[in-house]
Amino acid sequence: ARALGAGDWHLITRHILPNVFPLIFANTILVVAIAILSETTLSFLGLGDPLRISWGTILEFAFNGGAASRGAWWWLLPPGVAIVLVVLAFTMCGYALDEILNPRLRRR
Repeated sequence: ARALGAGDWHLITRHILPNVFPLIFANTILVVAIAILSETTLSFLGLGDPLRISWGTILEFAFNGGAASRGAWWWLLPPGVAIVLVVLAFTMCGYALDEILNPRLRRR
């Protein structure tokens, strides 16, 4: 395209963005799962916002209150299952989009 006299804007919009956008989109969805795990971990360790309730904060309160030793599974199981399901859903969506949108993976 450059040899035929195409400008920078034409190269970016017609050649680069259509090839890069699917990869960026799929990787962004995978980064959301990592962000959820990071926020949960930081909140569980007590490094999150103490005024905002999150799954990590709930797990921290349960851990500090001895919910596991008392058999209070209802403080541990729902936030743990919610974290696993949401992260798994985002991860599966990211991998599915990566397979659909990345033509090099389809050829294998």
